[in-house]
Amino acid sequence: MKVYNSHDIKNIALLGNDGAGKTTLTESLLFESGQIKRRGRVSQKNTVSDYFPVEHDYGYSVFSTVFHTEYNQKKLNIIDCPGSDDFVGAALTALNITDTAILLINGSHGPEVGTQNHFRYTEQLGKPVIFLVNQLDAENCDFHNVLEQIQATYGPKAIPVQYPVATGPDFNSVIDIILMKKLTWGPEGGKATIEDIPASELDKAQELHHALVEAAAENDEELMEKFFESEQLTEDEMREGIRKGMATRSIFPVFCVCAVKNMGVGRLMEFLGNVVPFVDEMPAVPTTTGEEINPDPNAPTSIYFFKTGIEPHIGEVQYFKVMSGTLHEGDELTNTDRGSKERIAQLFVCSGAQREKVTELQAGDIGCSVKLKDVRTGNTLCDNNCEYHFDWIKYPEPKYIRAIKAANESETEKMMQALNRMRQEDPTWIIEQSKELRQTLVKGQGEFHLRTLKWRLENNDKIMVEYAEQKIPYRETITKSARSSYRHKKQSGGAGQFGEVHLVVEPYTDGMPDPTVYNFGGQEIRVNLKGKEEIPLEWGGKLIFINSVVGGAIDTRFMPAILKGIMSRMEQGPLTGSYARDVRVVVYDGKMHPVDSNEISFTLAGRNAFSQAFKEAGPKILEPIYDVQVYTPADAMGDVMSDLQGRRGIIMGMDSEGNFQKLSAKVPLKELANYSTSLSSLTGGRASFVMKFASYELMSTDLQNKLITEFAQQQEEDA
Repeated sequence: MKVYNSHDIKNIALLGNDGAGKTTLTESLLFESGQIKRRGRVSQKNTVSDYFPVEHDYGYSVFSTVFHTEYNQKKLNIIDCPGSDDFVGAALTALNITDTAILLINGSHGPEVGTQNHFRYTEQLGKPVIFLVNQLDAENCDFHNVLEQIQATYGPKAIPVQYPVATGPDFNSVIDIILMKKLTWGPEGGKATIEDIPASELDKAQELHHALVEAAAENDEELMEKFFESEQLTEDEMREGIRKGMATRSIFPVFCVCAVKNMGVGRLMEFLGNVVPFVDEMPAVPTTTGEEINPDPNAPTSIYFFKTGIEPHIGEVQYFKVMSGTLHEGDELTNTDRGSKERIAQLFVCSGAQREKVTELQAGDIGCSVKLKDVRTGNTLCDNNCEYHFDWIKYPEPKYIRAIKAANESETEKMMQALNRMRQEDPTWIIEQSKELRQTLVKGQGEFHLRTLKWRLENNDKIMVEYAEQKIPYRETITKSARSSYRHKKQSGGAGQFGEVHLVVEPYTDGMPDPTVYNFGGQEIRVNLKGKEEIPLEWGGKLIFINSVVGGAIDTRFMPAILKGIMSRMEQGPLTGSYARDVRVVVYDGKMHPVDSNEISFTLAGRNAFSQAFKEAGPKILEPIYDVQVYTPADAMGDVMSDLQGRRGIIMGMDSEGNFQKLSAKVPLKELANYSTSLSSLTGGRASFVMKFASYELMSTDLQNKLITEFAQQQEEDA
């Protein structure tokens, strides 16, 4: 294929809720451009987009698919993304790599929760948006109602550039507001017959045309002046105004298609080729050092790897975007993340599983390569003239966690290798081997997300695995001051062991003043601050360790040993064996022996003195609390709120976003184990949520007692 320069390339993300018809639209786009000779169908498992076995089994998209079309001397790189919120990582990656988003909307349903989520991401990233209403031939489709919903949700910036003459099974024509013509298709779709607008539609078309011309003119001073003079723009001037409006998110064009019948797809491609911003018209991308890189084909070469696919008989297929310069087949580049050299021996452009060899790709273009030796998703490769490093894609926190283990323990290592490989394909899968919980955790975006991972392990890698609920990473702390002493003495011939430690423990909060005096049972303990260490704990919170020993009762050289003993006990709290945090320890007295005292003696004495004091200091369990934001249709608001309150959630606020309500709450992690599945069931799959760790808070006494009892029983069973 020909080499396209940066000003002839457009990169587009195809987004939408499940069931909007993205895979079907992809087939029609490829068919219209001549990339394929026959359109596939999801039901026949022969589409370009959904070509992995897991997608055939489930019947809808799991992975994003990169494909390209060539239309009117322009190259359109399009990334078709899964609609399920469980696979949001693919959508976020695509939006960061591309310059324009098509939000496909099911004409029977209108904007759905997936539409809302995807639009929110485009807002965060400042990407142009086209709304594309599909399935206009559906029995219950009402385009005008859908348009009202779009405008109610996204504002007057959503401007129709087409509208159907009629919807339902008889749909076959639209009024095109830019062309001011009626487009009509035969039963097989394809090329439209262009006619004058009938008199019955002329007033409506002219009203919409005027609104579109005015919106286009607002984005250019010259066009605005011309509009004030004549209230008209030429077709080319309208395109220019719409392009500039899209780039600044001042206009969201609304288009119509019936993808399954290939009606309106050719006109959509004309618009993409003629109007959508080119790659060199969008803002520059920053490196990690803040340097902004424009897609200049004459600049030093840099490429960013945004996706890894694992394909049978091939292995890893690495997808990249040329960020700057011109990439040639055979170029040797340096991996700025890993420090290794990499030769790009083979260069392809792709359409799903089909790859076409090319000799070079210019800045802004998207391609792939195979059999690279040391490249991972997120890596940047550069030539000798630059050392760029890109890392601008930010993924959401996981919201569904399970412990995983191989059914056959001997396959554990094989399972971990497969999990780490799959992590390259989807960065929102997070694998963690938790020392604290003694579990291997897999974290994802929902129950379906992790079910897909299990399917692939068992069907592709032939490793049977089992899921279990994650143990909750509780924390332990104290609520009052206590003191204790412990003498470690051991004599068995020869040098013995001796160490005695007296200490005080108390709860610690940031900003507390240093202690001066304690009073226990009428006995006063004065603090002489000889040394202080503030230790941030890797599991959260702090330990403050104060040396207040006077008169040489304990030599300073033994203080690190005492601290070591205390730290070892903080890793295993007395209530549930969880990590302890937010404690201040003051060592104020003790004894040592000139011969028998050594580090191990004071480590053991410090450990046991701390353990005794901790148990007497009103120990309490802290549980992890998460900030949860739920986006739900208004009619399900009451049910969602009641469910959250039933999960010990505290409602923090409510807000509206178009037709959806945003509910903010603080909820214990323990209550969120199956929330993804429950919310879907509660709202018929119309709601979504995000969650993020907020803080550790004290657990109620009744729940704490229940947890302590369960822990004690478990300890007895394990003994």
